[in-house]
Amino acid sequence: MPKYLLLKHYRGGPEPHRKVPTMDQWAPEDVEAHMAFLGHVSELLQERGEFVDAQALTPERTFVRYGGPEAAPVTSDGPLPETSDLVAGWYMIDVESRERAIELAAYVSSEPGPGGEPLYEWIDVREVMSEAPAQD
Repeated sequence: MPKYLLLKHYRGGPEPHRKVPTMDQWAPEDVEAHMAFLGHVSELLQERGEFVDAQALTPERTFVRYGGPEAAPVTSDGPLPETSDLVAGWYMIDVESRERAIELAAYVSSEPGPGGEPLYEWIDVREVMSEAPAQD
């Protein structure tokens, strides 16, 4: 069965369905409802045997690249935070088809936001490569 990564973003993707403040500006009960929904998704995936992994990520990040044989790694906080993509977390799923991955992504997209209204956020669906790309 193919594996897919469902990526959730703090920022990034196509134009949002509606403007939503960052989670640090939500009421505590809205954050709790949001996180409970995400836990519910993990439970459903486990019950169906489709769950591989799920993780939430903090907004802090560091970009790192090789600095050379005699140099320390080069680090940066990346492009301007207000214009760059920032991954919030992911689900790794093992499903029968791409169609099932899309169905699950749509469900995750309905997660509650402020006031309990669905976020309808974009979920980036990426298939995990099962083998190395062919060499031309």
